[in-house]
Amino acid sequence: MFEHFGERQEAQRQGECRHRRGRGWWDDRGDRWAGRGGFGGRERFFEGGHLKLVILQLIAEKPSYGYEIIKAIEERLSGGYAPSPGVIYPTLTLLEEEGLAEVTSTEGNKKLYAATEAGRSHLKENHHVLKAITGRMQEARKMFGRGRSPQIMRAMMNLQFALKIRTERGDLTAEQVNKVAEAIDAAARAIDQV
Repeated sequence: MFEHFGERQEAQRQGECRHRRGRGWWDDRGDRWAGRGGFGGRERFFEGGHLKLVILQLIAEKPSYGYEIIKAIEERLSGGYAPSPGVIYPTLTLLEEEGLAEVTSTEGNKKLYAATEAGRSHLKENHHVLKAITGRMQEARKMFGRGRSPQIMRAMMNLQFALKIRTERGDLTAEQVNKVAEAIDAAARAIDQV
C-alpha cells in the first residue's frame, strides 16, 4: 500500500532519492550523506566512478534490469541507500557507450544489461578499487542493518506514513480512532506471537 514515508515520496517526485538514517539523508543526486550523523558532514558514499564499477560488477555477476540493480544495491546496504533510476539508467547507458556493457534482450522498455569482455577486463584492472568499495559497502550494511531487517524497517515506515496521512486528512471520529488503535494492537499481538 505505502512503499515509503512521506518525505521520501516527495523526494522521489522531485527526481531524487533520499533515505532517512539517523539525523541525515542519503541524497543520490550527489551520492552522499547529507546531514549530521552516519558518515557525517556531506561525505560521498560512492566516489567518482565507484557506482559505475559496482553496477558493472553486478551485471558481470548476473545480467540484470535497471530495477534489479537498484534493488541489489539497496539490499547490499541493508536498505540504507538505494540509487535512483535517474542515476542508474544514465550509468548503464554510459557503460554501454564505453563498450563495457551491452543490452542482451529487451522486453518493451525494459533492457537486460550484461558485462562485455571489455567490461570484465575493466573489472579485473580495477579489482583493488572494487575490493575497497565492497569493503566499504559491507561496513555500511552493518551500520544500516544493525540486526534489523530492511523489510521490517520498510513496514514500520509504511505504518508511520499511513498514520500521518490519515491524521492529516482531518479529525478522526471516536469510531475511527478505535479502529486504528485496534489495527495497531492486532499487529502488535501478531508480532508477539512470531
